[in-house]
Amino acid sequence: MPPDRGLSVLLVSPESTGGIGTHVRMLAEGLVRRGVTVTVCAPPATLDRFALAQTGAEVVALPVGSLARWPSVSIHVKALAKGHDITHAHGVRAAAIAALAGARPLVATWHNAPLGPASRRGVHRALELVSARRSALVLGASNDLVERARSAGARRAQLCEVASPALPPGAAVIAEGPASTALHEPARVLAVGRLHPQKRLDLLISAAAGWPAGPDRPEFLIAGDGPLAQPLAAQAKTLGAPVRFLGARSDVADLLASADVVVLPSDWEARPLVAQEALRAGVPLVATDVGGVRDLVGEAAVLVRPGDPWALAAGIKRALRDEPLRARLRVAGRQQASTWPTVEEMVDRLAEIYLDLSST
Repeated sequence: MPPDRGLSVLLVSPESTGGIGTHVRMLAEGLVRRGVTVTVCAPPATLDRFALAQTGAEVVALPVGSLARWPSVSIHVKALAKGHDITHAHGVRAAAIAALAGARPLVATWHNAPLGPASRRGVHRALELVSARRSALVLGASNDLVERARSAGARRAQLCEVASPALPPGAAVIAEGPASTALHEPARVLAVGRLHPQKRLDLLISAAAGWPAGPDRPEFLIAGDGPLAQPLAAQAKTLGAPVRFLGARSDVADLLASADVVVLPSDWEARPLVAQEALRAGVPLVATDVGGVRDLVGEAAVLVRPGDPWALAAGIKRALRDEPLRARLRVAGRQQASTWPTVEEMVDRLAEIYLDLSST
C-alpha cells in the first residue's frame, strides 16, 4: 500500500547485532519501495552490519544509545527530525534520545524488557518513562511491553507484531510426511543466538552435561557469537558437555533444517526470530515460557519454565522421545506461522500509522 501522499520518515536505531537491526532494515526497504523518503540514523557498526545504505534510504552515522555522547547525539537527532514527517525510534534508549530531542510526532518501538542488576533495570525504567510520556505512540514487540508502556504513562500503546524475514530461496526445509519424524544418529539439538547473558545458553550446557552418556545422548550445537563465547566454551569443557560451538553462521536456515529440535532457553524474549524461523521450517521447538513467546508460538512448541536446566532437559527429552509429538509440532508450527503477519503486511500497517499521525 503506497502512501497516498509524500511522506518522509526518520528511523533511529541503537547498536544492534540481531533483531532490532533486522527489523529496521526490513522497514527501511519496505518504506522505500512504497515511495517513502527514509533516513536511517544509527551507529556506524549497525549501518554496516545490516547494509542499511543498500536499502535506498539515506544513512547518518551517529552513536545512538551512548550515554556519554547523549547531548551531541540529541542535537543531531533534533536537526534530522525537523526535516521529516515522522520519527520512529527503536529501543528504549533511542526512543528516549529522540523524545528529549523534541522529535514530534514520535513513534517508539520497545523491543526489550529490562534485565540484569537493579541499577540497570532502574536506568531502563527511567528511559521508559521519558519515552512513554513524550511519544505519540508506543509499539511493544510483545504484550508485556505494551503493558509496561501503559504503566509508564503512554498516551497510546499497542502491539507491533515484528515480522521475521522469509527463509532464503533454496534453503533446506524439513520434509513433509512420516519420514520427517525420524531422528538423526545422534539426534541434533540446536540453539541459535547471540552468546549473551539474556539467552541463558549456560542452561543448555548444564542440561547437556547432565545427559547420560550412551547412544541416546544427542549432539548439542550452538550457533552464534558474542561476549560469552569464551566463558560458555570453558563451562562446556569443565562439565564435559557434548556441545559443539559453530560460531557465527550465515546458513541458519540450513542449520535449522538439519536439526531435530531447536532450543530457546532465554530469560526473556519478545518475538524471537529463531522461533519464527524454526516453526516456519517445521522444526520442533523447545522454549522457555517468557515474554511474548507463548503468544507467538501458541500450541506449536514445548514450553518450559525459565532458569531451570532440569526443566529444559526434560522438555528436550520429551520432544526427542515422543515421535507423535514431533509430528504434531511440525504441522502445528507451519500452521501457527501462517497466522503471523508478513513483512509486507507489517510495513503496510506501520505506513498507515505514519500517515495517520502526520496528518493530525
